[in-house]
Amino acid sequence: MRNLPRILIVEDEPAIAELIAVNLRHNGFQPIWAMDGITAQKELDDVLPDVILLDWMLPGDSGLSLSKRWRGHARTKDIPIIMLTARSDESDRVAGLDSGADDYIVKPFSTKELLARVRAVLRRRAPEQSGGRIETNDLILDADTHRVTYQDQPLKLGPTEFKLLQYFMTHKERVHSRGQLLDRVWGDHVFIEERTVDVHVKRLREALGAAGAMVETVRGAGYRFSQSASAAQVQIEKKLN
Repeated sequence: MRNLPRILIVEDEPAIAELIAVNLRHNGFQPIWAMDGITAQKELDDVLPDVILLDWMLPGDSGLSLSKRWRGHARTKDIPIIMLTARSDESDRVAGLDSGADDYIVKPFSTKELLARVRAVLRRRAPEQSGGRIETNDLILDADTHRVTYQDQPLKLGPTEFKLLQYFMTHKERVHSRGQLLDRVWGDHVFIEERTVDVHVKRLREALGAAGAMVETVRGAGYRFSQSASAAQVQIEKKLN
């Protein structure tokens, strides 16, 4: 008997959880239900799932805080997380994705859409997020330890900013449109506004400090990571952002 993909449903509404579980079961998945963060953590400590469906509004720790916690833990950092929420504002979508979620579905949603999103994160390939150490102009990204330093000083990046920087540093000197960045960094299954990229680029630059000048704005085209950024460009970037 083949092993079915395990889907952890973290949802405090039994009716919603049961509806999701039934549809997952009928489509070749093994659903596990947890009604809050404590129960979900016990499930994770026991056996890691293949995907986590995480409700934003939960008793106790919110889905946002659980997503951040699990992304920050070595054992759970690579598990795909799909956030389920009634919050539909773009700022909420950005917050959900920035917490480490791989995708975001607004309630009410169809079971067909949910199943498509689950299959998408399961089949998603992420060749850009391979391990190893990358160095450019005293900026060092170590994918294995998930650390970034500039001139030997540690920098604190959010999970999305880390993935964005990793993609930039492995594709230097190329111009990337917002749509291309969404596909390569977030995944082509994510349905969010292209302006979201601008928000994360701005956060990345702020986190990088002086090294942020290497992330250049190409007017009308997108962004480029250039190792030839000069001191003059640092001042230009500060004015543009």
